[in-house]
Amino acid sequence: MSNDILHRIALTMVPHIGDVHAKMLLSRFGDACSVFKASRRELEKLEGLGPVRAKAIRSFDGFQAAEDELAFTEKYQISILQFTDECYPKRLHSCYDAPILLYYKGEADLNAQRILSVVGTRNHTRYGHDICKTLMQELEGSGILIVSGLAYGIDTLAHRHALSHGLPTVAALGHGLDRIYPSQNKSLAKQMLQNGGLITDFPSGTKPDRKHFPRRNRITAGICDGLVVIETGQKGGSVITADIANSYNKDVFAYPGAVHAEKSSGCHQLIRQHKAQLVTSASDILESLNWLREKPVRETIQSSLFADLSADESGIIRFLSQKSPVHLEELLMGYPMSASNMAGMLLNLEIKGLIQSLPGKMYKLKS
Repeated sequence: MSNDILHRIALTMVPHIGDVHAKMLLSRFGDACSVFKASRRELEKLEGLGPVRAKAIRSFDGFQAAEDELAFTEKYQISILQFTDECYPKRLHSCYDAPILLYYKGEADLNAQRILSVVGTRNHTRYGHDICKTLMQELEGSGILIVSGLAYGIDTLAHRHALSHGLPTVAALGHGLDRIYPSQNKSLAKQMLQNGGLITDFPSGTKPDRKHFPRRNRITAGICDGLVVIETGQKGGSVITADIANSYNKDVFAYPGAVHAEKSSGCHQLIRQHKAQLVTSASDILESLNWLREKPVRETIQSSLFADLSADESGIIRFLSQKSPVHLEELLMGYPMSASNMAGMLLNLEIKGLIQSLPGKMYKLKS
């Protein structure tokens, strides 16, 4: 298996070979090892590949870089999600140009029941800040996974306010996992690893670059059920992300601003061109996605499983439903008992699939 992963990593490093061609090659030859063993003539016979790409595969000499990348992921406990894996994001999997592999570090379930992506301008106004903050407040307790891009502006606000309201949040990055950009968000990214995660299709060593944004935006648009746009100009990257989401048949939502507000002109354009639904609150989004009719995960847990729990166990579940993740010491302060009794109770709840233990003696409800 590791040999095939190594060759899949290598395949992503071959010049001129994008994900569409890579999937075609894997479908034709069965696995990545066989792709590199194929003759130039065999490769050139494939429709749409051509002599340039065939030559690039045959002359590829970057296997050491692929080995280094595999070692890097093992050292830093980064998951490699292959396109054929069950844990690969299923919503993204359905997109024709989905990456053949992703690098992921974090705790969030990328196949969570409900996922929203939130994007917007880097240079937001106070209005945009308030909209983003209010949206996360309104979504508190819903268990919805929030995805954005960790960039300045609305992205950062979406991640930060999601965490402050107990929502898991994942950042799709336009660079490798050996760095955080912008560097000012290192602390935020660290927090996200406890209740969310970081995902990219770029190997370590890949620096931030504008040309990488479309690939990052593709993940942001493809991994979700719906995309929310909060403040963007007509030529903003968020408009491009919305177009990608539309090409994937995703629901796109946009918050309007003042009539002549430049920062909202992209939102107005999307609404005017019927590329986004006008929304003014979280309930508009939830109603459009038919999520208002669904019971939240936590409500389902409480109704179906509380009968099998002790009073203390039920109390811990309620405590975690209000604040998550929580450190062991904080739980002991709320429910005075010996550390060994608490540890046994937490283990029992984890076995029942109700909670999840995190590094650093932290615990959260399992999404």
